[in-house]
Amino acid sequence: MLRHQIRTLLVLCGLVIAPNLALADAISVILDQAKLMRLPDRVSTIIIGNPSIADGTLQAGGLMVVTGKGYGTTNLMVLDSKGTVLAEHTITVTAPVHGLTVFRGSDRETLSCAPNCQRTLVPGDASAVFDAVVAQNGTRNGLSAGSPQAAAPAR
Repeated sequence: MLRHQIRTLLVLCGLVIAPNLALADAISVILDQAKLMRLPDRVSTIIIGNPSIADGTLQAGGLMVVTGKGYGTTNLMVLDSKGTVLAEHTITVTAPVHGLTVFRGSDRETLSCAPNCQRTLVPGDASAVFDAVVAQNGTRNGLSAGSPQAAAPAR
């Protein structure tokens, strides 16, 4: 009788603790980088609480690519076709650890130095620097896509 009561108590504790363990699964991603994670079987839907912080793409073989889009923390829910929650995770997107941060008064500029230092897009940099890099990247990407407007940038 006592064994049966202890067994029942352990099962009930497991039902209370197990859902909370799924919430504790943390995924850390660096801004503008991707990370692969294996998903449970039978995944049908993924939900990311704030898609401006992280993005997720389902891949064949039960894999998902998580990409850091902006600084912060959001959640990921993985559902089966019936809407049952298979897993929950917390996604935290952090700043790159490599690079050089330059301050000119209160203005900040971030450089990627591998092997030569070049400006890079990092939220929080001075508006003039950030906007210049956005414009240059837009022109470059337009040229690579064959856009005729990108060939003659406005001056």
